[in-house]
Amino acid sequence: MSSTAGKVIKCKAAVLWGLKQPFSIEEVEVAPPKTYEARIKILATGICRTDDHAISGAMTVKFPVIVGHEAAGVVESIGEGVTTVKPGDMVIPLFLPQCGKCSSCINPNGNLCEKIDVTGKGVLSDGTTRFTCKGKPVYHFMNTSTFTEYTVVEEDSVAKIDSAAPPEKVCLLGCGFSTGYGAAMKTAQVIPGSTCVVFGLGGVGLSVIMGCKSAGASRIIGIDLNKDKFEKAKSVGATECISPKDYKKPINEVLSEMTNNSVGYTFEVVGRLETMIDALASCHMSYGTSVVVGAPPSSKMLTYDPMLLFTGRTWKGCVFGGWKSRDDVPKLVTDFMAKKFDLDELITHVLPFNKINEGFELLYKGESIRSVLLM
Repeated sequence: MSSTAGKVIKCKAAVLWGLKQPFSIEEVEVAPPKTYEARIKILATGICRTDDHAISGAMTVKFPVIVGHEAAGVVESIGEGVTTVKPGDMVIPLFLPQCGKCSSCINPNGNLCEKIDVTGKGVLSDGTTRFTCKGKPVYHFMNTSTFTEYTVVEEDSVAKIDSAAPPEKVCLLGCGFSTGYGAAMKTAQVIPGSTCVVFGLGGVGLSVIMGCKSAGASRIIGIDLNKDKFEKAKSVGATECISPKDYKKPINEVLSEMTNNSVGYTFEVVGRLETMIDALASCHMSYGTSVVVGAPPSSKMLTYDPMLLFTGRTWKGCVFGGWKSRDDVPKLVTDFMAKKFDLDELITHVLPFNKINEGFELLYKGESIRSVLLM
């Protein structure tokens, strides 16, 4: 047992006190884990665009809140009834839980566990939070809250991983990399020799390219308005890159001509309605599959020509790359350790935790792919 087990831990956390405010590094109290919960010492955490959605108001959260959902750490202590992790285990917290009991978890093809917190309720299963700051409760985010030295998560929301894995790299498997890589490998199930098109060349888009390459695609076309992203996309596996601004024609016609009408798979990794329809129109009208990977804007509706689907296309979506989180994240870590993919390509900045606001500035300026904060 650790010397802190059963006690409140005082530590540093980045607290958001309200919308569109900077992070404030505060001393917070982190309560011990209750039944079926674990308290985790965070070692490294990535900065993801989804965290910014909480700051900007694109996602509903309760304030004050500790965001962050892409991390790796070590179990400090466990509550009663926890059997799958123990103190000292290296783990990745999971924003997408795997309860093993709901209809998605039971079905071999489902992964969207009912325990995911998409509505921003900000509390654990018993309706309370484990964080306090200045005498006020501080809310959780996506079942994880990783922008803190210690966090408490439910057993359903944690994956035990290889203890030798470097936390400053495998933290990316908690969201960004797994989401993109899985969209190609698991959701689309890209076949060898095929032609793939990836719309949006941020960190997740690059991970889609890495997945297409791993699956054996022979042609991978990257699309972005920002040509500064092309070099990196090619270094991770894109065979060519284009900007829609360079053409007068609709992008689906451009792609059809470029590929002799043979695009098998398209991936929308931007989160824009127009791009989703462009991506759908760009895959082959009869056998093409288009996957929505970028989080769509909330409360917006799509209008599209149903003939796009009638001719035989498949339109799919995926959360967290279609992976069953507790089952598949440990396997992805094993694949990383076996050098099946390289996460160094995605990590552009490594910063101390107290420079979190600088990390977000890099994201806003488009200068980073992934910034990782070290505790």
